[in-house]
Amino acid sequence: MFGCLVAGRLVQTDAVQVASDKFVFNLPDYENVNHVVVFMLGTVPFPAGMGGAVYFSFPDPVSGAPVWQLLGFITNEKPSAIFKISGLKAGEGGAHPFGVMAYVSPSVAQVGVSVETLDQLAQQIPVSSAAVSAVDTFMQFTQKTLDSLYNFASSFALSQAQMTPNPTETFIPSSCILKWYENFQRRMAQNPNFWKN
Repeated sequence: MFGCLVAGRLVQTDAVQVASDKFVFNLPDYENVNHVVVFMLGTVPFPAGMGGAVYFSFPDPVSGAPVWQLLGFITNEKPSAIFKISGLKAGEGGAHPFGVMAYVSPSVAQVGVSVETLDQLAQQIPVSSAAVSAVDTFMQFTQKTLDSLYNFASSFALSQAQMTPNPTETFIPSSCILKWYENFQRRMAQNPNFWKN
């Protein structure tokens, strides 16, 4: 019914059903994870009027007991969500529906999905540090593309003393690209939607 995705790892679809309406994924080596994506597989929808509260649990550094934090939710209308877990604070857990879970390991966290009514989901408040930036995805893509282009082009930089004449090559001064790049960044900071005009 659910899947869990972490960058650089295989997709997990083997959630352990710990109750009729509770599912848990084990997340080894969670200290190196920044974001988690939880999604519906599309094979079984939620029953009408239901959705899934998504929780994250990691071992308390003092007691080793699991500390659960509400990240957000998924529904049939919103079948996937990405959550930032790198900013979660140890020991700051809250109420959760999973009861006492078995101790797994100090380096294993858990992502839990609890099937609940949409009314219940609307009343719950996730931890604020789990929210992912609301910056436009196209703007993020554009910024990362430009960063990559500049870094790639800069890796070929030569000083004038290192250059050898080559009639088939056209050289563009790196200062020209840098000036354009800085101007682009300044315009993005002043008006993030300037590229839409």
